[in-house]
Amino acid sequence: MAYDLLKEKREAIEAGNRALDSLLEARKQLNSAKNWGLWDMFGGGIFSSMIKHSKIDRAKQNLEMVKYDLKRFSEELEDVRISYHLSIDIGDFLTFADWFFDGFFVDWMVQDKINQSLEQVEEAIMMVEEILQELTAIDVEAY
Repeated sequence: MAYDLLKEKREAIEAGNRALDSLLEARKQLNSAKNWGLWDMFGGGIFSSMIKHSKIDRAKQNLEMVKYDLKRFSEELEDVRISYHLSIDIGDFLTFADWFFDGFFVDWMVQDKINQSLEQVEEAIMMVEEILQELTAIDVEAY
C-alpha cells in the first residue's frame, strides 16, 4: 500500500509541476499581451494591434494547455485522496471588435479581458503551489 501511495504522490507532483509550468508560461504571454495592449490603447496603431493579438493568440494556446494540465492534475490528486476542482476560463478577447472598431474603448475592453485572465492565472498559480506544498508534506508511511 505504501508503495502505491508513494507512486501516486509522485505522479500527482509531476502533474502539478506540469500544470504550474503551463500556468507560468500563460502568465508570461498574458503579461506581454497586456504590455502591448497598453501601447495599443495609447496610440500604438496597427503594428501594436498585430503584436498584441499575436501575444493573445499565444496566451490562448497556453491557456488551452493549462486547462488540460489542470484537469490531469485534478485526476492525479484524486488518486492521493485530495479533491480540488481546478479550472480556468479562457474567455473571449473581443478580437474581431478590436480589429474592426479599433479605438480606445474597444482596446480598453480587450485590455480588461486580458487583466481578468491574468488574475485567474495568478490565482491558479497560487492554488497549484499550495497544493504542491500539501502533496510534498504527505507522509506516505502514516497511511
